[in-house]
Amino acid sequence: MSPRRPRAVRARIASGLVPFLGLVLLWMLLWGQFTWLALVTGVVLAMVVSSVFYLPAVRLSGRFNPWRGLIFVVKLLADIVVASLQIAWVALKPRYTPSNAIIAVPLRTRSDLVMTFTAEAVALVPGSIVLDIDRENATLYLHSLNVTSVDELPALRRAVLATERRLILAAGSVDDLARLKKSEEAIAAGAEPEAPPEKDIDYREQTGGGTP
Repeated sequence: MSPRRPRAVRARIASGLVPFLGLVLLWMLLWGQFTWLALVTGVVLAMVVSSVFYLPAVRLSGRFNPWRGLIFVVKLLADIVVASLQIAWVALKPRYTPSNAIIAVPLRTRSDLVMTFTAEAVALVPGSIVLDIDRENATLYLHSLNVTSVDELPALRRAVLATERRLILAAGSVDDLARLKKSEEAIAAGAEPEAPPEKDIDYREQTGGGTP
């Protein structure tokens, strides 16, 4: 047997195992508990879904930086805590007028795995909901709470891109790293980051009057 054959088999098994484990994790997150019952029911559900529906193989990058991965997890937990406090203040704030926005954020990655993890990480932080993912153009569409001005939109996009950057540095492919480096060099040289078409963005979603 060729030495490449076992390696190809292992790669095929790993690429199928990622969506399976992702389904189990998603099930446990939906229930909000990490118990043996949630684990067992999640495994059973994942087996049923994998048997009934087609799950495309996930192409892995083949690299993982533990230090960068730790930074990603710590920063995500910090963002969740800070955003939770901000949302709590907004909920208790007197005379609050809802002022939200739907924005498009073009990503640098072309990896389905990094794209999905970026969307999941953004969705876990209170205040943002992922409405859609344009896989072909690598664009996330987000609903963001408490956006009072158009001037706040660039900061929201930078926050999403920072999450994507930490994921790419932790487990992105060589192609993703090259795209990230090229983008950062362009920004450092004074070039404007790529912006989505105006027709794809709805800046206004208000009640009670006013202009965001």
